[in-house]
Amino acid sequence: MGLLEFDKLPINTMVGADWKTFNQVTKGKEVEKEYRSKYILTKSVCRLLSLLQPLEDARYKKIMDQPLEMDPLFILGHWRSGTTFVHNVFACDKHFGYNTTYQTVFPNMMLFGQPFFKKNVSFLMPDKRPTDNMELKVDLPQEEEFALANMMPYTYYNFWIFPQHMLDYCERYLLFNQITEEERKVFMDTFLKLIKVSLWNTRGTQFLSKNPPHTGRIKTLLEMFPNAKFIYLKRNPYTVFESTKSFFGNTIKPLRLQNIPDEQMEKNILEVYRRLYYKFEEEKHLIPAGNLVELKFEDFEQDAFGITQDIYGQLRIPGFEEARGEIEKYLGKKKGYKKNQYKYEDRTVRLVEEHWDMALKAWGYSL
Repeated sequence: MGLLEFDKLPINTMVGADWKTFNQVTKGKEVEKEYRSKYILTKSVCRLLSLLQPLEDARYKKIMDQPLEMDPLFILGHWRSGTTFVHNVFACDKHFGYNTTYQTVFPNMMLFGQPFFKKNVSFLMPDKRPTDNMELKVDLPQEEEFALANMMPYTYYNFWIFPQHMLDYCERYLLFNQITEEERKVFMDTFLKLIKVSLWNTRGTQFLSKNPPHTGRIKTLLEMFPNAKFIYLKRNPYTVFESTKSFFGNTIKPLRLQNIPDEQMEKNILEVYRRLYYKFEEEKHLIPAGNLVELKFEDFEQDAFGITQDIYGQLRIPGFEEARGEIEKYLGKKKGYKKNQYKYEDRTVRLVEEHWDMALKAWGYSL
């Protein structure tokens, strides 16, 4: 059992940022009075840990020139669309490498000092995610945007720290509509570094990515990995709206350094979903034929094993037979998993139908 409650942590995840990233992200941003102590403590720990960065950089030089054996498999979709479950199923295949939960916070202490810091993180971390009761352990697969946010300043997840700038971060670093070419180059170099370290750490030969923000970056991802494979998850928008509100509301509490009214956060959620939906639709034609599978999460839940097997075949992914036993074992454990239940209020129905009607119609969802 973790020592501290998730929403009462005295620091936030930026303790694991490199010093340059921390300063660039926080420069010129208002830290509200009630979060000053959290900011100061986070900054102090970050500064102390950054002294170890040269050791990490020296060790990375030994693996940086190693070529990737295969282009990654990307699991895409809006937050709360079932990407975590699908990620965990595919991660049962040991040929895949992935970003770990520990790596999301300390991506700059992977090659040096990991055993020591991981032990302390494990001691402090809760056993389950507060948002959906999913298991939470330092070595389990995790989305990489949090790690990227501690490796460079050009990521969408800066909004967790400074939520008042959420839509600005959306345009620049989620959709890449207003990103500069220099910033985009830093993103690509940093992401490639994260992939190589992840593969080294988990001993995989193909990177398995689960990262909702990548849904808006298809063009750049294909520039990096022309033969990448993609799984795009769709889910009932009414459920996604309620679940996203809960997820964002719970996750932002220990991370933010400024407040945002609930009404504004709700408006932002509605707008970001709309923009992300259209960005993917705009760019998905760039994916080579045979490299994209689109499916409803509800269908996957009904037959996770069968659909996983089909995806391996459709995307020409090696290793299913070798992973069959581990996948069956994992899915057997999940039979007793209790999901959050959502009751659609009239207001929810109205907002979703007003703002996300395009997804309801395109995907065939209704009450």
